[in-house]
Amino acid sequence: MEDHDRGLAFDLQTLSRRKMLGLLAGVALVGLSTRLHPGPPGPHRVAKPGAIPEETAGPFPADGSNRFNVLGESGLLRSDLRTSFGDLKGTAPGQPVEVELQLVDRTSGKPLPGHVLYLWHCDRDGKYSLYEVKDQNYLRGVQVADAQGMVRFQTVFPGCYDGRWPHMHFEVFRNLAAATRSENALSTSQLALPEEVCRRIYALPDYASNRRNFDRQKLSDDMIFADSIHHQLARWHEDKRISLTVPV
Repeated sequence: MEDHDRGLAFDLQTLSRRKMLGLLAGVALVGLSTRLHPGPPGPHRVAKPGAIPEETAGPFPADGSNRFNVLGESGLLRSDLRTSFGDLKGTAPGQPVEVELQLVDRTSGKPLPGHVLYLWHCDRDGKYSLYEVKDQNYLRGVQVADAQGMVRFQTVFPGCYDGRWPHMHFEVFRNLAAATRSENALSTSQLALPEEVCRRIYALPDYASNRRNFDRQKLSDDMIFADSIHHQLARWHEDKRISLTVPV
């Protein structure tokens, strides 16, 4: 059996033997997202007191709840989401951005080391891998929180499709063993991208197709974020990072 066929648990063991190759060290804060068409998005769940609001995972999660399940696959444990993994090859075009997220206990505010975050989002053109870009599985990945509860991803800035404010999706799991199906998630939510950076990115030539969609959106009218903007709006940093603290 090839190493790449042994699954996510084997990946973690291999990383441990190599001192995690630095993937689980020096991490920070980040965010989440969802699409509403096509197909039913699922229920809007009520958040636990003090926790980040629970949101639909949308129709493109690839978490076992809708057609595909990448959770548990070898290659998903990674910090760089820009390329496809496993048997699929390809790189998502777009402006690079770093996404950081700190997982904390909703009651005490203390970090949650060892918890797992699965992050996914659309590409530069507003399409999701596997479902809409069928020959790619990029812009999806899992990280394990470090001692400070931090996870970090390198990805590309997502596009803006009609009907939604630009966003990213995520699910949080207690540990890597649980990160195999959506039913095991402690939290499912989304992160809203800051308006200032959206306008800056969508003014670039390679993002031109997003400008009209974005100009029609209003964060305060978004059906996911309208009632929880202050909990889910990520912060933009001039070193090309977006960050968010996620109480679970």
